Amino acid sequence: MKQLQRIWQFFSNFLFSRANKEFFIFLFFLALSGTFWLSLTLNETYEQEFAIPFSVADIPKNAVLTSDDVDTVRMTIRDKGIVLLAYNYGDYLKHVKIPFRSYTRNNGTGHVSAQELQKLVYQRMLSSSKITSIKQDKLEFYYNYGTKKQVPVRWSGRVIPDELFFISRVHYSPDSVTVYAAEDKLDSISIIYTEPLNYANFRDTLRIDCHLTRMKGVKIVPDHVKVTFFTDVLTEERIDGIPVQGINMPEGKVLRTFPSKASVTFVTGINTYRNLTPSDFTIVADYNEIKQNPTEKCRISLKNVPHGISRAKIETPLVDYLIESETE
Repeated sequence: MKQLQRIWQFFSNFLFSRANKEFFIFLFFLALSGTFWLSLTLNETYEQEFAIPFSVADIPKNAVLTSDDVDTVRMTIRDKGIVLLAYNYGDYLKHVKIPFRSYTRNNGTGHVSAQELQKLVYQRMLSSSKITSIKQDKLEFYYNYGTKKQVPVRWSGRVIPDELFFISRVHYSPDSVTVYAAEDKLDSISIIYTEPLNYANFRDTLRIDCHLTRMKGVKIVPDHVKVTFFTDVLTEERIDGIPVQGINMPEGKVLRTFPSKASVTFVTGINTYRNLTPSDFTIVADYNEIKQNPTEKCRISLKNVPHGISRAKIETPLVDYLIESETE
């Protein structure tokens, strides 16, 4: 109890000492003068620029908006400071609605002029406020009545793994998206690309959640995808025992080469190499080329190479040959 009395006595002496009384009086008049100054300031007339969001309202159930749901228009408004303060922190200039049927045309577009935009904003403002400028001559939006198609997704940009590594496979989730647009624009869209990616010097699997490239008057659902880049270690390898096949042979003729099988060297990833077999490659000798340039040896070439193979070449591109009849 005595301890509490001593603590109370200490704070009483501190609060009601002469010096502290003068300090509190000073704070009181400082707050009073600040309030008076603020009231005078807020009663003055100012101009301020506002970024006002507009959204299309009352869209029919059979219509799809193919432009952004919300567009922003910058307007400068003149009024007293207290009113501008209310516009900044209140709901007066938020979510201004554009009636769908009032501004649509039959060609899948809607146009709202600057004058009409101002009218919509004036309906939300106090009568004392005035719009002095608008930084947009019109607002456009696009729509259709469900015209759509599925389009595959592909990545764009610069994605380069570390030295001695390469991208062995790319996976998209989802691998296609639904595109809504006018019919003529839909016909011109065959691929939807991601936003430009910029990644380098990575070794492990790279997973990116990215947005898709936006196009005017086009709605993409969903508007973002997950792209996974799988990497593998580069290695120089060789496959033996690939049969040489004759092509463009006349009826009744057979091409025999010596040797009958060839070897191919190439660069690929270790995981890809483990799954390769000679049947994944196709080596051919073209009869038409032999006929045009008859020599002792014929040239053989690679016709098919598996995915993920680079710098593939035949070890011995010239071989001996013999053309026989099938009955021989």
